[in-house]
Amino acid sequence: MATGDRNDMLARLQSLVPRGWFGDAPPVLTALLKGFAAIFANVYAVIVYAKAQTRIATASDGWLDLISADFFGSNLPRKANQSDASFRAVILANLFQEKATRKAIVNVVTNLTGRSPVVFEPNRPADVAVMGVPMAGGQNYMGIQTGMYSGPARMGSLATPFTALITVYRPIATGGSAGGAYMDAPKQAALNTPLAKSYTNSLTFQTSSATDADIYAAIDQAKPVATIMWVAITN
Repeated sequence: MATGDRNDMLARLQSLVPRGWFGDAPPVLTALLKGFAAIFANVYAVIVYAKAQTRIATASDGWLDLISADFFGSNLPRKANQSDASFRAVILANLFQEKATRKAIVNVVTNLTGRSPVVFEPNRPADVAVMGVPMAGGQNYMGIQTGMYSGPARMGSLATPFTALITVYRPIATGGSAGGAYMDAPKQAALNTPLAKSYTNSLTFQTSSATDADIYAAIDQAKPVATIMWVAITN
């Protein structure tokens, strides 16, 4: 028996009936009280559900969509088949998302795509090659060292302040396969007419958790004002 269920409500109602009026187990009164208990249990369930929707941590169903709309407008919709737990995590991550820093851009892109981007600022010494200067701890930037240079040997420029070049990797797509048969290619192949018997799927059926538009929007929201972010999106 759980708090607020039918049995709990029935027990509460029975405790209010004066003892000795109807005997130990009156069938007619018990049936009547069970009807009231069922109604009260439903009302209690609605109250518990409504209370849960007042907090992001416990909200569910369409209420999470309304919460997202309240905070982010149309910029953070629920994705197709996204669970409440996943959507709630996305809302909380964006609600307390750091903004206007390099780290903020890396974090928001990583959270969106599941893959960390590469950020290169031509005006930042740590991102370019430095002649004759070893890296701290004997490590090379991105694990690369060329000739007398320590680092990736990319050319920097003081003429490009407040500018970054960001390489973003799309989320790993799921669903879809080439589907061609090759053991008897002249007779059965994906491009044969009619199509091969084994051609049951297509790369066009692949789905991704984030579109290129999502990536551009996320970076635009996280970047500092008055900065230029060149973005290259690749697989």
